[in-house]
Amino acid sequence: MYQIMLNGTRLGFYEPVKNILYSVFTGHSSDGQKPVIPLNVAAGGLCGMAGAALGSPFFLVKTRMQSASDFAAVGFQHRYKSSLDGLRRIWSEGGVRGLYRGMDAAMMRAGAGSSVQLATYDHFKSFFSTRLAHRGLDGNSMATHFLASMVTGFFVCLVMNPFDVVSTRMYNQKAGANGHGGALYKNPLQCFYKTVATEGFFSLYKGFLAHYLRLGPHTILMFVFMEQIKALGKRHF
Repeated sequence: MYQIMLNGTRLGFYEPVKNILYSVFTGHSSDGQKPVIPLNVAAGGLCGMAGAALGSPFFLVKTRMQSASDFAAVGFQHRYKSSLDGLRRIWSEGGVRGLYRGMDAAMMRAGAGSSVQLATYDHFKSFFSTRLAHRGLDGNSMATHFLASMVTGFFVCLVMNPFDVVSTRMYNQKAGANGHGGALYKNPLQCFYKTVATEGFFSLYKGFLAHYLRLGPHTILMFVFMEQIKALGKRHF
C-alpha cells in the first residue's frame, strides 16, 4: 500500500505538475523542450512529498513491524500482529497525530529522493539520447532508459541515504510520555543534529551499499517499465 500511495502519486503527477511549472515559468509545456533542471527538481520534490504524506501511516507500520525481533531488538519494539492491527493500535493510542508521526521526515526523504530521481533521469535521458544518437539511441530507446536510470540510481542513493537514516529513526522511536511526539527526537532536524553530534557525519551513510543494492535495480526497473507503459498508452489511447 505504501508503494502504491508513494509511487502512484509521485510518478502519476510528475508530468502534469512539470507541465504546469513549465507553462508558468516558460510559457510553454515541457514537451519537446530542453529540460529546465530547477523546474524538474521542483516538480519531482512536490510530487514526492505529496506521495510520502499520503503513504506515511503505512510506512510507519512497515518500519515498526520490520524492526520487531525476539532475538536481536532494533530500536523500540512495537508488537503488532498484522498491519491492520498496527494501524488500529496506533489510532487508539495517538489518533491522527499518531498515524502521521514521522511524516515530516518521510516528506523530506521522499521530496529529496524524488527531486533528484525524476530530474536526474530526465537530464540523463536527454543527455544520452543526444550524445549517443549516432549509435541509434534516442529518447524512445530502451537502452537510453536503462543507461539514464542506472546513473540516476547512484545519485538518488547519495542524496537520499541521510534522509533514510533520519526517517527510520523517527518512525522507530518510542512515543513521548504524553503520547505525542517522540521520546528521542522532536523533529527531523533534531534527529539530524543528534545523529551527527554523537556518531559523526558518516553515520548518515550507514547502510549505503545495502541501500544502493535495493534502490539501483528498483530505479532501473521502475523507469524502464514506466517508459514502456507510457509508449504503450500513446500507441493505443
